[in-house]
Amino acid sequence: MIKRDEIVDYVTYKEQRAVERPKIIEIKKKRRVHLGSYLTFLFENRDTIRYQIQEMTLAEKIIKDADIQFEIDTYNQLFGEKGSFPCVLLVEIDDPELRAVKLSEWYNLPKTLYVKTASGNKVYAVYDKKQMSDTKLSSVQYLYFNTKGEHIVAVGTDYPALNDEVGLNDIQKSALDEDLIDLSK
Repeated sequence: MIKRDEIVDYVTYKEQRAVERPKIIEIKKKRRVHLGSYLTFLFENRDTIRYQIQEMTLAEKIIKDADIQFEIDTYNQLFGEKGSFPCVLLVEIDDPELRAVKLSEWYNLPKTLYVKTASGNKVYAVYDKKQMSDTKLSSVQYLYFNTKGEHIVAVGTDYPALNDEVGLNDIQKSALDEDLIDLSK
């Protein structure tokens, strides 16, 4: 969980951003998993979530403590329960017309997303139902996978039109294993 004293005011952050941004990009590279042609899982950790909060304070020029705390509380929900992996799912379709059609067709997609653990268990995503309606899926989904501390070896979906699974490479496994240790603190 991110605490208030870890977030600096947006002016200070703006001065530090040029140094922080490349570090976060490198961290995210190791946690990005592509599934098929359209789905990207970006596993978050403390650093990336703290970065997202700082980016929001900068973009919105947030200065009030209560408003900063609101952002912290909102993003802290991504951590889920102890032993979970926070994740952002990106539905990446460049063509706006095709994207509109697929987001309508795939509105139940979050229910079918899973990670596979080292023991072979499928752990399905916990997602915020407010991010979707009965007719449309948002192209960005915030979820977490409560593996109860088990290591992730693959990601997949049982969605009939996309049914696919991909194993994590050694760099991705190592990064997520580090995150699991970090998240247990």
